[in-house]
Amino acid sequence: MIRIALKMLFGDRGKYLGIVTGIALASVLMIQQPGIMISIFSRTYSFITDIGLPDIWVMDPMVKYFDDSQPLLDTALYRVRGVQGVQWAVPLYKGGQRLRLADGQLVSAVMLGLDDATLIGGPGEMLQGRLADLRLPDAVIVDQAGATGRLARPAATAGGKPVPLKVGDLLEINDQRAVVVGIARATATFQSQPIIYTTYTRATSYALAERKLLSYVLVKVKPGESASSVAQRIAHDTGLAARSADEFKRMTLRYFIDNTSILTNFGFVVVVGFIVGAAVTGQIFYNFTLDNLRYFGVFKAMGATDRMLRAMILVQALLVGFVGFGLGAGVTAIFAAATRGGTGLSMTLDWQLLVGSAVVVGIIVLFAALISLRRVKQLEPAEVFKS
Repeated sequence: MIRIALKMLFGDRGKYLGIVTGIALASVLMIQQPGIMISIFSRTYSFITDIGLPDIWVMDPMVKYFDDSQPLLDTALYRVRGVQGVQWAVPLYKGGQRLRLADGQLVSAVMLGLDDATLIGGPGEMLQGRLADLRLPDAVIVDQAGATGRLARPAATAGGKPVPLKVGDLLEINDQRAVVVGIARATATFQSQPIIYTTYTRATSYALAERKLLSYVLVKVKPGESASSVAQRIAHDTGLAARSADEFKRMTLRYFIDNTSILTNFGFVVVVGFIVGAAVTGQIFYNFTLDNLRYFGVFKAMGATDRMLRAMILVQALLVGFVGFGLGAGVTAIFAAATRGGTGLSMTLDWQLLVGSAVVVGIIVLFAALISLRRVKQLEPAEVFKS
């Protein structure tokens, strides 16, 4: 009977392809849109992800998310270092700067100032140059996306491609000279601005004169100490906020969820995809069942039980669901691979998203099967023979 059910399904190619296409389109929407949303949200705390060595981030209590850094006095660093359980604590400067390119164009960038002695907080992967070269005079490191994008030099000829920034090129930051000594790979940020790495001392000299320039204190706890306990001591002894990297990520993510409409917009598209997929699949599958009612009536007259007919319809529904979801997942996987590593639109594709989408597609095909099952269950064989 299962073989007959499959022959019935494949025999009507028009409706079979229609059902598969509807499920595939719904799958694309329900995988791609959440994947893009996850990618966007992960960019909000990309700096915290890239700087993975510290156990604790110390900041002003009024900070709500990473880009909302509230400057501290440099003395805060020494106060943190004096807290019991702190193995080391280093400063981190984070601020926005305007860079003047060779053609005179001004470009906004994010500058990170690393501890002069240890360079903790620097990029994890250098494509050109060495991280230690930051100790050279006027040295800066530029992220790859910025070097090939907004900081690239103009083309030599009209209509030509811009020339990527390379080691040895010069930049101007607040009327001061900066020499590119390295190109690094960094996670794309929410604002998609170029990232400039330099030492803490040089970053504060590039910045406009302010009394407070320390953005964060990065802390490593001693072996055997609990990060949560040390964070509580830091908060108690200094009056500053001390949060683990994961806690700081969640706080940053929560801020963007609560204060932007990203979740609502992408959620609406996913809901539309579900409704459209359910409506199209249910309608076409129901029409397919109506076209084959005479066969189901014959099977009933020959002694087929409701359980057997139910199995036939469920097999048909699960097969088109499997094929449609496979096509949709394949299309989104190609899209994810094509946009991976770029600074523009990209998406995150993980197994949790695929499993969740598969469950939703399963609900859609089961909904379509239940509609058809109800009609077959009410079918009387005599009606088929009368017609």
